[in-house]
Amino acid sequence: MITLLYNTLIFLAAAVLIVPLVKRLGLGEVLGYLIAGVVIGPSALKLVPDAKEVLHFSEVGIVFLLFVIGLELKPARLKLMRKPVFGFGGLQMLITSLALAGLAFALGQPLVVALVIGFSLAMCSTALVLQLLGEQGELNTRHGRLGFADLLFQDMAAIPALAAMPLLAGGATMAVGWDSMLHDALVGAGAFIALIVGGRYLLRPLFRFAASTRSREVFAGTSLLVVIGAALLMELAGLSMALGAFIAGVLLADSEYRHSIEADIEPFRGLLLGLFFMAVGMTAPIGLLGEQPGLVLGLTTLLLATKWLSVLVAARGYGLDWKDSLNLGALLPQGGEFAFVLLTAAAGAGLMASDLIGLLVLVVSLSMAATPILFQLHIRLVRPRFAPPAPKREYDRPADTSPQIIIAGFGRFGQVIGRTLQGLNIPYTILDINAEHVAFVRRYGNEIYFGDASRLDLLEAAGADRARILVIAISDVEASLRIVQRVQRRFPKLRLFARARNRHHAQLLMRAGVQDIVRDLLPASLELTREVLVALGIERQRAQHTVDTFRHHDTTTLMRQLETFGDEAQQIQTAQQAAKELEELFEADEDVVTEAPAPSTNTPDTHHRRGKR
Repeated sequence: MITLLYNTLIFLAAAVLIVPLVKRLGLGEVLGYLIAGVVIGPSALKLVPDAKEVLHFSEVGIVFLLFVIGLELKPARLKLMRKPVFGFGGLQMLITSLALAGLAFALGQPLVVALVIGFSLAMCSTALVLQLLGEQGELNTRHGRLGFADLLFQDMAAIPALAAMPLLAGGATMAVGWDSMLHDALVGAGAFIALIVGGRYLLRPLFRFAASTRSREVFAGTSLLVVIGAALLMELAGLSMALGAFIAGVLLADSEYRHSIEADIEPFRGLLLGLFFMAVGMTAPIGLLGEQPGLVLGLTTLLLATKWLSVLVAARGYGLDWKDSLNLGALLPQGGEFAFVLLTAAAGAGLMASDLIGLLVLVVSLSMAATPILFQLHIRLVRPRFAPPAPKREYDRPADTSPQIIIAGFGRFGQVIGRTLQGLNIPYTILDINAEHVAFVRRYGNEIYFGDASRLDLLEAAGADRARILVIAISDVEASLRIVQRVQRRFPKLRLFARARNRHHAQLLMRAGVQDIVRDLLPASLELTREVLVALGIERQRAQHTVDTFRHHDTTTLMRQLETFGDEAQQIQTAQQAAKELEELFEADEDVVTEAPAPSTNTPDTHHRRGKR
């Protein structure tokens, strides 16, 4: 028990200390977990010695990952994916396997061993690729969908490859290979059919029963039961645990419980995936890198370059453009977790020596560690070259209709003002710097002009020299202050009303000379406060008086804090003093309700007051 708690503490400490640091450098969580695993593993600090056992357990994280992905794929959508799965996925695996096998054969490996190495290294990391796509929000992009289709094909292709290992070993196993293969195929097919049929008719009633208990723990336990049960069934049948979980997820994708199940599974998925990547870092024989750095780094570079080129050729052969082809090449150049499984099976069948297995495992691990870095470089250096140049649209020249009001910025804040003025038939002119937003608003028939309200020539064209009011409805602090400064110099008679994001923004505007300021959330917050007080049984008039009292006190406090602007210690002291003053103010005001009436059937027309201290 102590050992379990100790190991858990080590893993959590490594994740909390290392992963945020690596992520802050822009390298992603996956590389952080891999580095954390190396640090605590046998190759470095040796804090957790049994790395292989941890890796075996942490593979459950991939199971949960595939289940969650299955939940997102409705059967109708999965049917539509058959072409990219078998088309692109099959083409990519064929080209990559042959290319890597050819390299292994050229480097002196026997033909059978070269084929095993080529197929094993052609596998990509499902967990790593999907994590990278998830971090970038690209799972639903074209390259994201094709990448997932490729990974799904690889998961399915790994099953017959594992079954074929004894046949490739030759000798005595060849005599019994066909019988064993036929038996495994029948068992696997039976389990597959049982999972689909049983899941189709049993899963919804099971979750309906769990939901009827109104116990979150029972529902979460049912979710875990389904995931682990489906994975175990496939494992016992000699198939992939991840495939079983994926099928279970697909069967539940159309159910009304999908979102609740996903919410319950998500924490386990995240923790176990992190543990898996840490275990991969722990199992990598880093010592070999110090003994033969040239060989290890050379093979890793060769693997990355060959897979990148092979994926590129397969993507172009499948009909993709250069942009999506390069995106896939940056996503899929690494070895994967199934490479560990296949290489271990090859060692068990006597196909490969243990020292060769160790070298290849290290190469695969380094390729996985390099992929997040290469992917980030691809995003920053390659993608911008394919981004269509943003059209440099000229600012509009607003029609001078001599409006009384000009509104700078027409987001949610400015739109409320505009709709009110429109209802009153008061003319106004809108300037907004977001070209896409301008085009969108114009589709609704609004008179809005694309332009920067800090440009004096555009303000003149909009009639600022004859307008009465300029409403600065933008939330950008620097932009709003820039507008204030320029307008005050050029149009001193134009009255300014400004929106402030927060107290600091309001103080900056006040220091700039703006008197009419509204903070974003203050009016709505006070209005909601009034309704809460009324719901507690307080008379609306007294509730409104309480809110008005707070508003006046808050404005006074803001003005007082303006005198100590920039002095954090004085600001804190002023805030504490203001809180005490507000409490005393409420105590002294007989029209302020300082205690909610006790719930009763008849609330008397009186108010309750606390005793004075």
